[in-house]
Amino acid sequence: MRGLPAAARGYIGAVALAAALCAAPAVRLGAGAPWSSTLALALLYALCEQVRRCPTVGGRAPTAAGSASFPAGWASPVLLAGVCLLPPPLAALTAVPGALTGPVEARPAGARRIWHAAALAPACWAAAQVFRLTGGHPPLSAPQFPLLLLPAAAAAAAFCAVLAVLDGGVLVAAERHPVRTAWRGLLSRSLGPHLVHGLAGLMMAVLWRSSYGPPAALLVLLPMCLSCWVFARCHREGAAHQATLRALVQAVDIKDRYTRGHSERVGRASVMIARELGMAEDRVEVLRFAGILHDVGKLGVPTRLLRKEGPLTPQERRIIELHPEYGHEIVRGIGFLGEARSAILHHHERLDGRGYPYGLRGHHIPEYARVVAVADAFDAMTSTRSYRRARPVPAAVEELRKCAGAQFDPRMVRALVASLDRHGWHPELVTAAEAEPAAPRDGDGVPRGAGEPGSGGRRATVPPGPRPEGAGRDGAR
Repeated sequence: MRGLPAAARGYIGAVALAAALCAAPAVRLGAGAPWSSTLALALLYALCEQVRRCPTVGGRAPTAAGSASFPAGWASPVLLAGVCLLPPPLAALTAVPGALTGPVEARPAGARRIWHAAALAPACWAAAQVFRLTGGHPPLSAPQFPLLLLPAAAAAAAFCAVLAVLDGGVLVAAERHPVRTAWRGLLSRSLGPHLVHGLAGLMMAVLWRSSYGPPAALLVLLPMCLSCWVFARCHREGAAHQATLRALVQAVDIKDRYTRGHSERVGRASVMIARELGMAEDRVEVLRFAGILHDVGKLGVPTRLLRKEGPLTPQERRIIELHPEYGHEIVRGIGFLGEARSAILHHHERLDGRGYPYGLRGHHIPEYARVVAVADAFDAMTSTRSYRRARPVPAAVEELRKCAGAQFDPRMVRALVASLDRHGWHPELVTAAEAEPAAPRDGDGVPRGAGEPGSGGRRATVPPGPRPEGAGRDGAR
């Protein structure tokens, strides 16, 4: 506790005092109280908390102070079974041993364990009170099950609400979150799972009191354990995907300092277009991957060309124009990218067939590639570089409209414009080039006077026709 702010120590102490007050009436219940069930449920919950140490079954323990009081997904039904079976003071006690001995990964471990127990005890007490106030009264039996569904749901909602309120407070006190955002999403993210856990807890409680006894109640935990294991595996796989993407993007950003942050913004703009087109969320996510990785092929381009200060020779431009094919080869074996691979290969194609690497025309260009092409050009025009200021969004939009039909798919341009009108454009990433001086240039890597609109010059190797600013090393079309 010593390393915590004074406000956090005071807050945790106050919640611990409230937990003690909730459990204190248990001493007056006498020998007739269901102490054996309380002990059995407390030991079962403690065992569930210990199983979380096993990476194969339990996954990682929560590390954030604000989320530490939420129990493991397949341990919650044990507490909610206690809510249905036990008087409120005993229901509060069932959480304490497991919370005090459960695994934590972040320091201070002692304070987190105390907080875990202090928050769960009032939540269980409140849930047990709500269960009884809404018509749930032991002893429970199978014929009563339909009548107990509403009280069990109300108890699970109360359990979740108390935890959300207490966790928001500790975020303010211990982690100094702003008050206006500390509680945002805490209840909405956890209410659904806790309602499911409330149903599972009720099933455990009914089986516990059945002729088959407590061993039958353990059967409810098996599907919960399996579902949590599957969820943990999916979560770890998703985290591995994100780590793969971050590593690739960071490698590109280190190699080409002039466009640092560009990939993330292209991913963001691609998502805006996809959602405006009404794409399903799984396709939107793949398009985000495509936008983030569209320039990964720069890893195969010599760094001296990416950082060259003067004009590119025709031979050097041909080498840079190989980056979509390099990118496609780099990501070929990453299965979760799906259609994103075609966007990486074809995002420099043009509707009029004068793009590269294959000169595809019209709708022969994959849809994802047509989305990323518009997002790429838009960010190139609206990003500030050390060698030129960003264009205003209206000017970039007007340039995209001029090039629609020849270079860009008009439908994608309209979708981006509509999304910008609705949500605006608020890039938060800062390019490394803003802090690193470079020779003055117009466009992303295109020297001034070398073919940008209004510049009065054009490289012989660039196909004629309209194109937006930023159509050089990062957006050569």
